[in-house]
Amino acid sequence: MVDWSSSMQQTFEYYVVDPGTWKDVRLLDNVKSCTINRDATAETLGSATIDVTESVGECYIRIYLITIQNDIKEKHPLGTFLVQTPVSSFDGKIRNVSMDAYTPLLELKENKPPLGYSILKNENIMDIAVELTQEHTRAPVVRTSSSEKLYHDFVADPSDTWITFLNDLLTNAKYSFGLDEMGRILFHPKQDAASLQPVWTYDDGNSSILYPQLDMDHDLYGIPNVVEVIYSNGHDSYYAKVVNDDDNSPISTVNRGREIVYRVTEPNLIGDPTQMQINEYAEQLLREMSSLEYTITYIHGYCPVRIGDCVRLNYERAGLTNIKAKVISQSISCTPGCPVTEKAVFTTKLWR
Repeated sequence: MVDWSSSMQQTFEYYVVDPGTWKDVRLLDNVKSCTINRDATAETLGSATIDVTESVGECYIRIYLITIQNDIKEKHPLGTFLVQTPVSSFDGKIRNVSMDAYTPLLELKENKPPLGYSILKNENIMDIAVELTQEHTRAPVVRTSSSEKLYHDFVADPSDTWITFLNDLLTNAKYSFGLDEMGRILFHPKQDAASLQPVWTYDDGNSSILYPQLDMDHDLYGIPNVVEVIYSNGHDSYYAKVVNDDDNSPISTVNRGREIVYRVTEPNLIGDPTQMQINEYAEQLLREMSSLEYTITYIHGYCPVRIGDCVRLNYERAGLTNIKAKVISQSISCTPGCPVTEKAVFTTKLWR
C-alpha cells in the first residue's frame, strides 16, 4: 500500500474501455495532458479534459496514476470518462486535439423518460432507481438496499431527463448518485459533515501533503438575528419574536448594529398550537438559521479522497484546528506530484 506522504515516482496511463465488459482494452500512447474535475454540484458529478495528438473518437477512457515506491509498482484509477467534444488545432508543426469527456452519468442526462411516465406509490424507491439506472446506462451499477417507499405516485415532468427524474426520486429516500474511480455508479445516503467520520487528515507537519496556500471564505448575507412568527387559524392568533442580542454571538443585534429579520406567516405546525409552542418554534427556527458555512480551498498531493468524503483539517498556521469538512469539488492535474485543488465546506454555530 502506498504511503502518500512519502516520496515516490509517478506517471499516468490512459486506456480505452470496452463499454460491454467495462474492462480496459487498449493503452493510449498519444496523451499529452489531462485534468480531471470532480464536482458535487454538477449533474454528472464531473468531467475531464484530455489533450492528445490524434482524436480517438467517442469512447470511454480510464485514467490511472502509476506509483513506484520502495520498488513496488501500483496502479490507481482516477476516473472513467466518455469522450464527447474534440477540438483540433494545428500550429504548422504539431496537431493538438483537446477532448472534453464526462462521467457515465452523461448517458442518463442525454435521454428522457416517456411522456407521462410514472411510478406508483408504495414501490421501493431504491429498487426502482437501481433498475432504471441499469436500463439506461452501460456502466456497472452497485446495488444499495433501502426500505424507503413512495408515499404517492411519482410522475415525470415533460422536461425531465433520466438524471433529473432519478435525482428527484432518490431524494425521497435521502440518497444521491455517486461514482467510484472505475466509473461504477453508486448510491450514497445524504449526510452532513457532522455525521461523517474523516477519511483523511490534512495537517501542516513536516510530512504533510498539504501545500502552504489556503483560502477560506464565508457569507453572512441573509443570516437573521431576529425571527418573527405570525400564526392564525381563523379563531386564534399568536405572535412571537426572538432576538439574538448575545454579546458573544458575531451575528447578534449588538455586534452587527442592526436587526436582520426573518418572518414566518404560515408556520407548518400540526394541530392547534399554543402561544408557548409558537414561542418555542420561533426560538428553534432562529437557532437553526444561526449557522455559517465556510468554504475552504487548498491544494494537496494526491491521496484517495472523493467528493462527498469528510476530511479533517489541522492547519494551525492558518488557525484551523480539528475542523471536519465535506469535500465538494476536486481538480486533479495529471502531472508529476499529481496536485489536487480541493474545496470543502463546514458549518459553525453562531448562536446557542
